[in-house]
Amino acid sequence: MTEPEIRTSSITIPVADGTSMAGYLAVPAAPGPHAAIFVIQEIFGVNAHIRDVTERFARAGYLAVAPDIFHRFAPGYQGSYDDIPASIALTSQLTPEGVTADLAATHAWLAARDDVRPGRIAALGYCMGGRLAFVANAALPLGASVSYYGGGIATNHLELARALHGPQLLVWAGNDPWIPPADRDRVHAAVRDAGKRYVNVEFSGVNHGFFCDARSDYDAGAARQAWALTLAFLDHWLRAA
Repeated sequence: MTEPEIRTSSITIPVADGTSMAGYLAVPAAPGPHAAIFVIQEIFGVNAHIRDVTERFARAGYLAVAPDIFHRFAPGYQGSYDDIPASIALTSQLTPEGVTADLAATHAWLAARDDVRPGRIAALGYCMGGRLAFVANAALPLGASVSYYGGGIATNHLELARALHGPQLLVWAGNDPWIPPADRDRVHAAVRDAGKRYVNVEFSGVNHGFFCDARSDYDAGAARQAWALTLAFLDHWLRAA
């Protein structure tokens, strides 16, 4: 089967604090307007895997962009999966104000495009990006949000559950050494108790990062199931709703 045609490009997003944030854009060749997704990176930057995921969403019919969240201090950074501490160290330079500005700028940039349906924009992310997708859903009028193994939600952002705008998909790894079961349960409970629409799913027997086919923790079966669930969730809330 021939895959749907897409167009890709590097773009620049202006941020309210006067900085400029690079991004990777993938657009379906079919005419819009489209529902849109911003794909938020892991700690390893907007690397080949994140660009590939962005393209996969475009082939599924979404306009997708991956913003460079490290643009203020390490623009264009692409870390090694074999040197996790180096990438973790970069995250200490992020500030809540900067992250909030970047998320808002990405949403505004998408909403202003003629080929985007402004009420049908979602955030999705992995690891650090999973946490930021949750933060984005509380800060912005998103149509949906998807968080894969979002580290730090339980310890820093539980109160945001009450502010979530769109339905939230939470995807966890059962053998995650970075996010203990108690923390996963706390996030689930906070969203449930806040009365928000959500899906909470845990893939047993897999490790943190199981969705990334460039990592040693990749699990093809779980990744395939998670992708199908993600598309079904987004299609329902952004295109069928």
